[in-house]
Amino acid sequence: MKIEEITQRIIEFRDARDWLQFHSPKELAVAITAEAGELLQHFVWLSAEQSERRVTEKREQIEDEIADVGILLFEMADRVGVDLGQAMLAKLARNELRYPVQKARGSNAKYNEL
Repeated sequence: MKIEEITQRIIEFRDARDWLQFHSPKELAVAITAEAGELLQHFVWLSAEQSERRVTEKREQIEDEIADVGILLFEMADRVGVDLGQAMLAKLARNELRYPVQKARGSNAKYNEL
């Protein structure tokens, strides 16, 4: 499915429950942060190896948290008039300039430290 189709399903779900009144941009940003925190909770204090195992062991719960973040993100983009696909492509283009392969490959340095 395309971003627009998924967004439409999310909006239909929201509107059928009359939840738009609770979904201001601020509330959506708060909810995204809360759901991202729930995702993060699966990995707190784990090593890289342990976190890889956790993904296998708790796959369904982790998928649910990722989906919650995604659903809220798609809805927020729609709510504030951001074409999410175009915004993502534009950001990738900026990142390609900030992180040229010859400098960034294998490095976790921030673009201004490459």
